[in-house]
Amino acid sequence: MQYRTLGRTGIKVSPYALGALTFATAMGNDPADSARIIHKALDSGINVIDTADAYGDSEEVVGKALQGRRDDVVLATKFSRPTGQDPNRQGASRRWIVTAVENSLRRLRTDRIDLYQLHLPDPDTDVEETLAALTDLIRSGKVRAIGASHSSAADIIEARWIAERRGLARFHTEQPAYSILNRGVEREVLPTAQRFGLGTLVWGPLGQGLLTGRAGRDHNDLRRAGLFRHLTDERRLDVVQQLVPLAAEAGLPMTHLAMAFTIAHPGVTCALLGARTEAHLDDLLAGLDVALSDDVLDRIDEIVPPGTDVGALDQAYRPPALEDSRLRRRPLAARAAA
Repeated sequence: MQYRTLGRTGIKVSPYALGALTFATAMGNDPADSARIIHKALDSGINVIDTADAYGDSEEVVGKALQGRRDDVVLATKFSRPTGQDPNRQGASRRWIVTAVENSLRRLRTDRIDLYQLHLPDPDTDVEETLAALTDLIRSGKVRAIGASHSSAADIIEARWIAERRGLARFHTEQPAYSILNRGVEREVLPTAQRFGLGTLVWGPLGQGLLTGRAGRDHNDLRRAGLFRHLTDERRLDVVQQLVPLAAEAGLPMTHLAMAFTIAHPGVTCALLGARTEAHLDDLLAGLDVALSDDVLDRIDEIVPPGTDVGALDQAYRPPALEDSRLRRRPLAARAAA
C-alpha cells in the first residue's frame, strides 16, 4: 500500500478509504457482516473509515467493529445533516456542533475523532462561528483535524480567509463527488484544494453503481432488473456504454478503470469505497495497483471532457437558491416598483 499525506496534516492515508454509509442496518447489512468487511479492509492496508452522524446507526456499527483496533484507523465522521425533526439538531452552529461531537464520540466508542467534517454548507450560520467551535474541539483533544464537504471553490477560500484573519483552525480537507461521470470539480474545486494544500476524500467514484460494469446491458433490461431505477438521465447510461469497450480493450474490469481514473488525479488524496459485501471489497482491492496509461486517460477525456458532469448524482448538494425559487426572485411588489 502506497500511503499519501492528507493535505498538510501529516496524517498518512491509503488511496482507498472505506465509506461507511452502507454499514447502516437500514441499508440491509447485518452488523456482523459489516464488521468482517471493516476488518478485511484494515487487514488489506486501508486505514481510513469515513462515516457520518446522519448515516443511521453506521457510527455505532463502526465503533463496535473497531474495538481493539482503534489506533489502526484514521477515523472520520461528519455533522450538519439533519438527525431528527428538531431544527436545531442539524447545521453548523456552535450549539449543535458541541452536542453532535459528543454524540458521535459515544456512538464510535472513542475519545477522539481524527477528521471531523462539515457534511453540508450551512448558509444560516456564520463560518466564523463554525470554525471557532471546531477550533475549541481541536484544543480540547476531541478532534484532530477538520474538513468540509460539498464546498464550492468560493467556500474553500472564504473559510481559509476567515481562519487566517481570526486565528482559527482551518479546514484541511474537502470531500467532493468525483468520478469519470462527474468531473465538474476539475474546473475549480480540485485546483483550489491543490493550491491551498487541502487533502481530498472523494465520494461516488463508481458513479452510484453505474461504473461497476452492470450498466453495459440494454437500458430497458437494467430497469426491468430493478437496477438504477433512481436514474432518469439516459445520458449517463449512454456514456457508460461507451466506457465498457474501453475497459475491455485495456483488459480491465470497469470497477478498476473507474477507481484508477479517480485516484490518478494529483488533487485526489483518496477515494471512498462503498463495499456492501466482502466480495465487492475483494474486487476493488484487486485493482488497487492499476495505473492507467496516458492513452487510456486520453480516451476517457474524449468520452467525458475534463471539467464536465454527465447528469448529476442523486446525493449531490444543491445550494438553497437552486431549490427555492423565492431566493432567486425579488418580491413581485419590488419588481413592479422598479
